[in-house]
Amino acid sequence: MHADKQEYGAGPLGHIELDNPTVELAAEVFGMLADATRVRIVLVLDDGEHSVNDIAEAVGKTPASVSQHLAKLRLARIVATRQEGTRVFYRLINGHAKRLVADALFQAEHSVAGVGGADAIPPHHRRDPQPGRELHGDLDA
Repeated sequence: MHADKQEYGAGPLGHIELDNPTVELAAEVFGMLADATRVRIVLVLDDGEHSVNDIAEAVGKTPASVSQHLAKLRLARIVATRQEGTRVFYRLINGHAKRLVADALFQAEHSVAGVGGADAIPPHHRRDPQPGRELHGDLDA
């Protein structure tokens, strides 16, 4: 640790300097995902690539509206495109955005479960794990 640069974090993040430029970029990613339609788009793209029309139908928005959201997600390097003739297909570039969305949804489940009393257990702590996934029961409440 440098005398003039305080580092924080131990665990999955390692040690991050607070003035690291990626902290600002991370805030931009959160801002990009701070929209319910874009969160829904990430959820749709979790199972693979889809056309604008397919995504629009799934999220209940017009193709024009979804195209605008996808353009923002593309500029943020969260989604990528593949063209097939006149159709454009979108996919998540990597698993990080869907993990952020999943963790945000899990946190929201904690908020909803908290309304049920101190003993309420969020659904993601009750689910059986899928192959290759562990239960989140070991996480702090």
